[in-house]
Amino acid sequence: MLNIYQKFGGTVFKIEEFDIKLDTEVIGRNFIYSDEVESTNSVLLNSKEFNQHGTVLLGEFQTKGRGRKERSWVSNAGQNLTFSILIKDDLKEHKINLVNLGSSLVVAQALENLFQLNIELKWPNDVLVEKKKIAGILLESTSKGSKINRVVIGIGINVNQPNFPGKFDIQPTSVRKEFKELVSRERLLSEILNLFEDMLETWKKEPKKILNDWRNRCKMIGERIKIIDGEKQKSGVFNDIDEDGFLVLKIADKLEKIHFGDVSLR
Repeated sequence: MLNIYQKFGGTVFKIEEFDIKLDTEVIGRNFIYSDEVESTNSVLLNSKEFNQHGTVLLGEFQTKGRGRKERSWVSNAGQNLTFSILIKDDLKEHKINLVNLGSSLVVAQALENLFQLNIELKWPNDVLVEKKKIAGILLESTSKGSKINRVVIGIGINVNQPNFPGKFDIQPTSVRKEFKELVSRERLLSEILNLFEDMLETWKKEPKKILNDWRNRCKMIGERIKIIDGEKQKSGVFNDIDEDGFLVLKIADKLEKIHFGDVSLR
C-alpha cells in the first residue's frame, strides 16, 4: 500500500496506517486519495472511472465542498476528514434515506469508541458534541428513469482544526478541541468505514434498528421546534421520525411529514 508524504497545512495522511486498521470486505478497499478535488461527492456521482461499489474518495481540500442546499463546506487542508462513499448494491429494495441516518450513527459511534465524546444527533444530518457541530453528512444520488443507480454519502468531520473563525448558525467544534489533543485521522477513518460496512448490513436486514438507535441519540424528539425551509417556516412538536427517516411534526392535533428543513428549538 502506498505511503503519501506530500505536505499540507496540517499533518500527512499515512495510507499504510489507515490500511492496517481497515477491517472491511468491500467498503474502502477501492480507496482514492486526492490532495485537491472540487467535491468528493461530485466526483463519485459522475465518474466513469471510479464507479465500483464501496469506493471511498478522500479529498484533503475541496474547492467546492458543500453541505445541504448547496451550502459551502470549508475545511482546512490536512487537518480534517472530508470523504465520500459510493454504494451501488441493493438500492432498489431498501429505504435510501435510512443510509443518511445510519451514517450519522456510524460517525457518532466511531467518535465515542475512540475518544469517549458525548454525541447527539440532529435531524436530518448533523453530529453534535455539547450542541456544537463536529460533523455533517450529505447523501446524494443519481438515477436512470425511476431507478436509483448510485448513492454517494459525503461525510465531513472536524478532526484536528484548532479554531473556527466566523459566524455560524451552529457553533462548530473539532475532535481536537473536545478531546484536548491531536488525534489520528487514519484511525478515525478506518473505524468509520469498518462501522459503515456493518451498518449497511443492518440497513438491509434490520432497518428498524437504525431508526431506534437514531431516536435514542436525538434529544429534540418531544420538544417544540421551528423548521425553516427556504422562505417557509413551521413550528410544532417534533413528534417522531417515520419508517423512512423523515421528521413527523405535530401541529395542534395534526401530524405532518417533513422531508427537508433546518431544525432548531423554539
